[in-house]
Amino acid sequence: MKPKRWRVAGINFDHFHMGDLLRFTREHPHADIVGISDEQPERMEEAICKLGISRKQSFSDYRSCLEETKPDIVLLCPAAARHGEWVKKVAPFDVHIMVEKPFAGSLKEADAMTRSIVPGRTLMINWPAQWDAGHQKAYEVIQRGQIGEVLNVWYFGGNRGPLLHGADKAKKTPGAVEKSRSWFYSKEAGGGSLLDYLGYGTTLGTWYQGGRRPIEVTAMVDEPSGLEVDEHSIVAARYAHGLSKFETRWGTFTDPWIIQPQPKCGFIIAGTEGTLSSYGHEKLVTLQTTKKPKPHSILTRGSKAPVQNPVQYLIHCLERNQSLEGPVSLSISRIGQEIVDAAVKSARLKRTIRLPS
Repeated sequence: MKPKRWRVAGINFDHFHMGDLLRFTREHPHADIVGISDEQPERMEEAICKLGISRKQSFSDYRSCLEETKPDIVLLCPAAARHGEWVKKVAPFDVHIMVEKPFAGSLKEADAMTRSIVPGRTLMINWPAQWDAGHQKAYEVIQRGQIGEVLNVWYFGGNRGPLLHGADKAKKTPGAVEKSRSWFYSKEAGGGSLLDYLGYGTTLGTWYQGGRRPIEVTAMVDEPSGLEVDEHSIVAARYAHGLSKFETRWGTFTDPWIIQPQPKCGFIIAGTEGTLSSYGHEKLVTLQTTKKPKPHSILTRGSKAPVQNPVQYLIHCLERNQSLEGPVSLSISRIGQEIVDAAVKSARLKRTIRLPS
């Protein structure tokens, strides 16, 4: 049988990752971009020009886009605090939905998003770090039992700043007043380095720890003068089996996809029989084991289909009627969101937050 052609629409360009997702769609052999929509049409110009999207396929009203193009899959990239709102708007059109990270602005919102999905349709939360070959290899090493039971995860994630790059990590030079206009620096919109990056650490960290939840969470954020959101956070989580630490930073010395800063962005994982490090955008992981204590590198050889990018993976699962697995699954993403919620509350109240049993 001839493969199904998947009709894909991109709605809401708040997050510049929409350009990446549309490019993955354009490159997929079984997918077509049938429409894009944003309330600010100028934000679609880059995608229109770079990807050759017809202006007839571009809409300022999401309803018109969905009604006229009838997509199977909708890609959503709204501001973090508006994920629930946009899933609720789009879900009644009986589509599969991919939401760009984070899951939501709160656990309550995340659960509402899950309830909004039409039965038989899929909701996927895209964590771009899941498609990193090194992070995938780290999970493979853990699953093989090479470092024993995971006891601790250390995560450091961030970049020079969210306004200094756009789609495909293209460098940008923001104007002096751009912070005041960007949702990334708006508390109400879900801005701040904690909400931007902590979910990477807590969600992939949950994946590495076999879906286990912490007992309590303690967080501290900086309070930059003149800003209403943080640019640096440090979060400690106590589990029954040990402690883990998650740190986020806007203001790293270099962007990790160009030159890894110090400290490096990525994960260090300790187990009962070894340790493992995986830093983003490096095509290797470094391993220590009881049998071979001297640190040694394992090359990843790159990701392979169907886990090279989120669009490829979602379509793979839909074509085979398979459930999503790993960080993009709702079960793992929800635990990651639960830790983020506790961290936000801890930073606000300046005390440790115990998670419900």
